[in-house]
Amino acid sequence: MAEGLLKTLYGGYYESHSAGLEATEVNPYAIRVMKEIGIDISKQRSKTINEFKGITFDYVVTVCDNAKERCPFFPGKKILHKSFIDPTEFKGEGEEKLKIFREVRDQIREWIIETFGKEIKGGDIL
Repeated sequence: MAEGLLKTLYGGYYESHSAGLEATEVNPYAIRVMKEIGIDISKQRSKTINEFKGITFDYVVTVCDNAKERCPFFPGKKILHKSFIDPTEFKGEGEEKLKIFREVRDQIREWIIETFGKEIKGGDIL
C-alpha cells in the first residue's frame, strides 16, 4: 500500500520500491481498499530486499517493527521508521478485515503526506 500511495501522491518527485523480508502475495484486501481510493496495486508484486542489492537509495523506509529489527544495514542512507500494525495479522473476516486495512491505508497516507509532502511546494494531494 505504501508503494502505491507514494507513487500516486509524489511519483513526480520520488521513485518508490517496496520489498519485504520474505516474498508473499499482494494481499487481496490491500488491493481492494486501495482501489476504493482510485489506486490500482493489482499489478504490483511482492519483492525481497535482495532484488535491490547494488541500487543506491536516498531513503530506506521501514513500516513495521519486525522489518526495522531485521532490515539489513544501508550505510550512509537516511533510515526512516514508522510502525504500522500489520493488517494481514488481523484474524477477522470480510468487513472487519476491510476496516483494519482501510485504517492502516489511511494512516500510511497521512504519514507519507507529513513526511514527504512537506518538502514539496504546491503538489496536488489526494
